Amino acid sequence: MQDWQFNNHWHDELPETYSEVMAMPIMRPKLVAYAEQVGSLLDLKQQPAESELCRYFSGASVLQGSAPLAQVYSGHQFGHYVPQLGDGRGLLLGQITNAQQQSWDLHLKGAGLTPYSRSGDGRAVLRSSIREFLASEAMHALGIPTSRALCVLDSETPVQREEMETAATVLRVSESHLRFGHFEYFFHTNRHGILKELADYALRHHFQSCLTAANPYLAMFEQVVIRTATLIAKWQSVGFTHGVMNTDNMSLLGLTFDYGPYGFMDKYEANHIPNHSDHSGRYSYVQQPGIGHWNLQCLAHALSPLVGKEDTDKALGLYELNLMREYSRLMAAKFGLDGIRDGDGPMMTEFFELIQRGRHDHTLSFRLLSEQDVRESRCALENEFIDLEGFRQWWGRYRKRRGEQDDATHGQSLMLASNPKYILRNHLAHTAIEKAKTGDYTEVQQLHSLLTKPFAEQPDMGHYAQLPPKWSDDLEVSCSS
Repeated sequence: MQDWQFNNHWHDELPETYSEVMAMPIMRPKLVAYAEQVGSLLDLKQQPAESELCRYFSGASVLQGSAPLAQVYSGHQFGHYVPQLGDGRGLLLGQITNAQQQSWDLHLKGAGLTPYSRSGDGRAVLRSSIREFLASEAMHALGIPTSRALCVLDSETPVQREEMETAATVLRVSESHLRFGHFEYFFHTNRHGILKELADYALRHHFQSCLTAANPYLAMFEQVVIRTATLIAKWQSVGFTHGVMNTDNMSLLGLTFDYGPYGFMDKYEANHIPNHSDHSGRYSYVQQPGIGHWNLQCLAHALSPLVGKEDTDKALGLYELNLMREYSRLMAAKFGLDGIRDGDGPMMTEFFELIQRGRHDHTLSFRLLSEQDVRESRCALENEFIDLEGFRQWWGRYRKRRGEQDDATHGQSLMLASNPKYILRNHLAHTAIEKAKTGDYTEVQQLHSLLTKPFAEQPDMGHYAQLPPKWSDDLEVSCSS
């Protein structure tokens, strides 16, 4: 790590968008888990010594060449505009370029107070840090664009939330931490010159293909619309609900980040709400596509000094088209189809209605369906359904549709590669966190290893794919998570 070459282009090119801040060390840090795949992205050929990881990612020492800073931004939170937010508990350490000439942001979450902490303490707790570490790596393995995480550290620093907890840090790795809220802040504070500098920065570093367009800012916005639509389609396909889709949590690059009260559905429920603080269900599973469009409208408004409303309105028309195109592609794969034909939509909808009426598990239902031989007139999966006759009728129509394809085995292979066996269920994360609180990090490490291969059978790990225990029905996740 001491050999990393920082370029710090955000620090150098956007001096009016941040405050320089040094991290506040946590006490007696301990390594909870380390992601080798992420280490490889950062040219770390082997896991650094725990003492080194703890030294630099606990806030105790500053990496040579880094320039820690807290970014300022604003955003719409639960539909209401908040004039100033910003990095209240995290620091952008800088950017490094790896051997493949890829630039990566290094962001230390839980680094202590900043000018944007408001009434907070600038800390992240162990449970939320473990949840972010596991979720970001699990999402990557599912093929969903996301920030990554190199490591998570525990400490003996006390933190008061609903109860007394311990502080932790996560070293988050991402192509960029550009948010919709960055543009909103400089638009609503009437600093349109800095807004333009921010947009030019985004074009130079992340949307270079748009530079030759007649209106590069419009071309960039179109790409943001498409990336956001594609991301949310991927979320929907695996039953993932972000939980807090505020505009300050929306990535300009179409990445999943700021993991808080997220959740993968267990029982299929279109109105699933992972965040028990979301009393209105604004950020429920079924609302995510519409909220994505609403957030893009906020971004379009913030970009209005650079792109006219008529142009952004037209660009927003790309959202539903691309979301449905990606979602249809993903659904076809989940059902083992060679593409979407007339009649496939109602057939898929009926399956979702069947599993919702019977309160069946979303992930397990699709995985079991993947294992069925459509050449058989009777489906073993029918025994799982309360509406037995309804399922049998559906199975007959589905078999007929699959039989219209040239190669039934290809359809099954496609399904097994599209329907994960393992997801980060709340009760699995909860169990790992409870053990970690006692100083036993083995379950976190085991889960991390498991979730990097979500489609593989992993015979010795089958118990992680079982239905959640009854006690997990009472688990709640809040914004403090």
